[in-house]
Amino acid sequence: MADNPQTTTGGTALGRMLMDEITPVVMVLSTPAAEFSCQKNAGLSLLQLLRPFSLFHDIDVPVRTASEQPYRLHMFRLRLFYPSEVHQPDLQVTEERLKQVVSDAGEAALPELLSDPPQLSEVLAAPESETRPSWFDTFNRELIHALSFSDHEAFDHPVACLLIVSSNDEQPINKFIDLFNTDQLPSLLNEGAMDPKILKHYLLLHDNQDGSPDKATNLLAEMRSTFGSNDCRLLCINSAQGTVGEWNDNPWAPFVSVSQQSQDAEFFLNVDDVSEIMNLMQDLSTKHIIPHMEQKVRILNQQVSATRKGFKNQIKNLWWRKGKEDTPDVPSGPTYTFSSIESQIRVLGDYAFMLRDFELALSNYRLLSTDYKLDKAWKHYAGVQEMMGLSFFMLDQSYKDAENCMESAFNTYLKIGSSGHRNATRCGLWWAEMLKARNQYKEAGGVYFRITSEEPSLPAAVMLEQASYCYLYSVPPMLRKYGFQLVLAGNRYYACDQNMNQTFAIPKLQLPVIDISSVKVTFEDQRTYASSVAGNVGESLWKSLEEDMVPSTVTVRSNWLESQTKSTTLKKIKTSSVCVVGEESLSISGYQKDEELKKLASDRVQSDGVSSFTLANAEFVLRGGESIVVQLQVIPKVEGMLKILGVRWTLSGSIIGYHSFNPNQMKNRNGRRNVKHSSNILNFIVIKGLPKLEGYIRKMPNKTYSGDLRRLILELRNQSEYSVKNIKMKISHPRYLMPGTLEDMNIDLPNHLERKSIPQCTDDVQRVGEKSNNSFLFPNVLPSLDVSVQITPCPSRLQEFLVRMDIANRTTSESFWLHQLSSVGYRWEISSLLPSVSVCPSQVLLAGQAVSCFFKLKESEKWPSCENNFIMSRPFQGTDVRLSYEEKDEPLLDISSSPLADFHDQERLLQGNSQVSIYLFNASGRFTSLLD
Repeated sequence: MADNPQTTTGGTALGRMLMDEITPVVMVLSTPAAEFSCQKNAGLSLLQLLRPFSLFHDIDVPVRTASEQPYRLHMFRLRLFYPSEVHQPDLQVTEERLKQVVSDAGEAALPELLSDPPQLSEVLAAPESETRPSWFDTFNRELIHALSFSDHEAFDHPVACLLIVSSNDEQPINKFIDLFNTDQLPSLLNEGAMDPKILKHYLLLHDNQDGSPDKATNLLAEMRSTFGSNDCRLLCINSAQGTVGEWNDNPWAPFVSVSQQSQDAEFFLNVDDVSEIMNLMQDLSTKHIIPHMEQKVRILNQQVSATRKGFKNQIKNLWWRKGKEDTPDVPSGPTYTFSSIESQIRVLGDYAFMLRDFELALSNYRLLSTDYKLDKAWKHYAGVQEMMGLSFFMLDQSYKDAENCMESAFNTYLKIGSSGHRNATRCGLWWAEMLKARNQYKEAGGVYFRITSEEPSLPAAVMLEQASYCYLYSVPPMLRKYGFQLVLAGNRYYACDQNMNQTFAIPKLQLPVIDISSVKVTFEDQRTYASSVAGNVGESLWKSLEEDMVPSTVTVRSNWLESQTKSTTLKKIKTSSVCVVGEESLSISGYQKDEELKKLASDRVQSDGVSSFTLANAEFVLRGGESIVVQLQVIPKVEGMLKILGVRWTLSGSIIGYHSFNPNQMKNRNGRRNVKHSSNILNFIVIKGLPKLEGYIRKMPNKTYSGDLRRLILELRNQSEYSVKNIKMKISHPRYLMPGTLEDMNIDLPNHLERKSIPQCTDDVQRVGEKSNNSFLFPNVLPSLDVSVQITPCPSRLQEFLVRMDIANRTTSESFWLHQLSSVGYRWEISSLLPSVSVCPSQVLLAGQAVSCFFKLKESEKWPSCENNFIMSRPFQGTDVRLSYEEKDEPLLDISSSPLADFHDQERLLQGNSQVSIYLFNASGRFTSLLD
């Protein structure tokens, strides 16, 4: 048979606290006569008489889990309360108790505070138990007790009821019946939050000072015949003649007032009486309460398994709760009675937790968490998340899951409003103890600090002081943060008139003035290594280019039950920036100070002694009033996720400061906030390697004119050791820029365009291949020629037309030489009106000049033979007209050759079949303009 299924976590501070605070509650109901017999012993109440014997360290009780796995309980505790105490303590009473704890601690520590403070080396060398004030635990327990008997938790609801009647009472049997039916029962029980059918144990109390126990023995026999032999017991007390208690060994010393101790109050209890009380409490625990809880766990587990567990029951539950997510949030949430299935599952989970069956407790808390979330019962949901985190901790499993549950519970309590703030404090205390048990003192200090924002001055001061000790115990010790938290705590103590706890001596150190608002973060979100001009291109243009080239990360789920983990991961990758191992990821700059000769240096964060990234250090000196811009580079060294949290500096080698970055206030390099994914703006996915493709264009002109035909050579260079595969290119304006072929590298423009033979009809179609590389911004394109064409039917001949073409030079300084006019395709032929005569009155078109030309247009005789192939093939040149008769010996341009034909194809796709093109000379050389 196994021992208690708890692990080593039971020996931690949190483990001991849970075993003390989350234990069965026994409600004690007694008659005045029974109380009177107990008060003969230094004024002790019946509850005070029993409480010292409600903690058992050496029991050995066999227990079985719901799955029939045996284990043993070796330590157990009962919490005893009167019915009048089974309610949440009054807030004012709690505040007074907390003040008293702090005041007592200040008075106890006064002699130590008046002496010289210890050296820092001595404090660091001493163990935590010697340096950390012990009254912190008392204060934390008082805060936790302030939340006792909540309606959304079951571990504070009474498990059993102990009814005590004196043998001197009249009709003791009727007294037992009347005790549980009085109006003194707790409000939670009368309101339906607690199950009234709880275990009852009947105790007959006999005072030996009033006579022999014979009468009591007869009454016990009558009780057993009425209530059952196993549930009745006789306890005889006050067997001594009166002795003065030895307070060092007296178990009731904490309950006796100082005045009674000084008067040497009498006790009528002898050793046999004390032994009887101990046996009573141990039998009550081991023979009644633990078996009763074990049996109830089995019954509830069978009910829950039959109605809620399994795929079919889960579907039925989701269908029954369908539509509840549309109901508005209510701060108090829905009300659950003790008979509801939700309350039964909560009781099952809490009973299993108190019996140390943490696996069963965790499974039921998980089941219940979904119900409360669908019902929007946020306080109940937070309570279940809190217990899930504690179950994970006690099982010593999944540290991350435990912390996530506590984080969820803490935030949900805060979401409720003021009614959940104190619950958030309790959750934070347990959360901090959980982190401290794993030596995560720095993180525990952060949790204590978060608690302070929800508490008034006194609890906040104690939390800040506890946070300071967490920073002291961190590895390495965060001494300045320790001192800073103490200063903040002292300020809070001062605000609530606890001057005794202001025990901090601030060193005489002149701190510099640092303008935190001047700290700025700059990171590059560009796609290429282009110049800064590329950043001015609108985001819509980049997205339009990437639509067909970048694969979508949208995940299509086949059904509603499929996990969303994959889509969540893809979304995280999509909204995070990407950086490469060994390359700079972020630059941080902009510090301004007003002090003299201060030094700033970045600090390196390491994990397990191995640095996962490199931070560039910057050391410099500033004089008064001087400002300087500092750039700190972050270079990752391993793959994974890199999250930029803030910047840290050291002044004069002693004062450490830091500034945390708020991602919601970050801007990209264009000054715009990324609203949609601002939370991931400083998250980087670090990959092992990535090709670094650089490209540039040789002899890029500064300016050009509309219609100018230029050959541009694009060179790509891979600067990394990783191969580039599957390169693609997309052009924003394909009608103006066309990818060429390797043969184009050797052609001689514009001589290559001269006509060399008469083309024939063909069915071959030349496809334009896809090339690729980076993004480029081309020079300014200036206006050149404006051309308008007017076509009218010929009055003397059918199927012929007269064409008037008006050409205007829109440049301010350039002159153009008009060379030829060509028709595109086989359908139409164009010619001059008069042969052997120049078509244009002037072959040179000066800047700002305009000219008109006239032509004749008729249908070609070749058209019928090529009609079937016209649409599928490239429209080849039909006829050409030389605009200058004096240059009759100059060769004509072949518009069917590449790249003119390629541009014309794009023009036809975008605007329809183009039929007329004009080719021109300028003063510096030949160039071509395509005009429709």
